[in-house]
Amino acid sequence: MELKNEFRVGVPIERAWATLTDVEYIAPCMPGAQLTEIDGEEFKGQVKVKVGPITAQYKGVAKFKEKNESDYRLVLDATGRDTRGAGNAAAEVTAEMAEDGDGTKIVITTELKVTGKVAQFGRGVMADVSEKLIGQFVESLEQKLLESSSDNEEPATTSEPIDSSSDDEAETGPRKIDMPEPEPVDLLDTAGAPLFKRFGPFALVALVLVLLRRRKR
Repeated sequence: MELKNEFRVGVPIERAWATLTDVEYIAPCMPGAQLTEIDGEEFKGQVKVKVGPITAQYKGVAKFKEKNESDYRLVLDATGRDTRGAGNAAAEVTAEMAEDGDGTKIVITTELKVTGKVAQFGRGVMADVSEKLIGQFVESLEQKLLESSSDNEEPATTSEPIDSSSDDEAETGPRKIDMPEPEPVDLLDTAGAPLFKRFGPFALVALVLVLLRRRKR
């Protein structure tokens, strides 16, 4: 399924690019996500989601498929598997940026494939959930950018030159990330009203039928 989200951040496009390509910087802003390891352009982590009382944990890998700074366009490939073998997910995420006054407009297109319990929601509900999660991400990201601006802190970028005279062991191999484990995203809670809007009438009909059967008895 294809999901499309659009949002705006109140920073110039150069800084928006530097921020969104710095996975370690933005990872804490992503609901339910935990970054655990960085190895060059490859990132490992996990995402926790809840479907009512059921919690699923996806562990996976993401890597940049394309990073075109001149066009402010990036493509990220991500794959994950439920740790209990109850399903898997794969996504190709394309982010395109454009100047918008003194800020930046960002359009994210996600080609998503999911199997298992999460797949029961279908495209409509997943689109609503995606929109709300993106909203939470943007709110958290803008707060982080505001705080870093007040501290005169700039997010690190992966385009900085590497000092070849440094210790080889410090420059090669995966780097572990010490990031606190987040709370899982409750998809039922996040879907909320949209889920009831779609399935509520069926639930009411079922309730009426049950009551009628009891009265007949």
